[in-house]
Amino acid sequence: MKTNSLLETKKIGQEITQQLHGGDILCLYGELGAGKTALTKGLAKGLNIIDDITSPTFTLMNIFDVKSNANNIKKLVHIDTYRLKNEQELIDIGVEDYLGAASTLCVIEWPEKIENLLIRKNIKKITIRHLGGDIREVDIR
Repeated sequence: MKTNSLLETKKIGQEITQQLHGGDILCLYGELGAGKTALTKGLAKGLNIIDDITSPTFTLMNIFDVKSNANNIKKLVHIDTYRLKNEQELIDIGVEDYLGAASTLCVIEWPEKIENLLIRKNIKKITIRHLGGDIREVDIR
């Protein structure tokens, strides 16, 4: 589907929360500036999270409590591996406690850097392509 603004990209994130469940892992693919964090902001809004969502580029992982959700999601874990040197960095900060956990929704930007940690997990892939201007194409699989 195509979006004509970052706001529309956020709305897609907000809308797909109804189809997600605890234990799901969303892998977000796209170039720098494609709209991965915008989509994550929409997911957070759809989960009634009021915290400011920023990409955890330097902290690697941010964890947000979800107050109420019909799909057994109690935590949103936002992971950004753009600056990751190796998978061990994420393991050292406890990522394995969250990946695939029954009450956690994980959203991963740049997931190709941690493919070994995602083997046998319930993965959904979202690719965002910046087509120019404010236009983006969002492909959900």
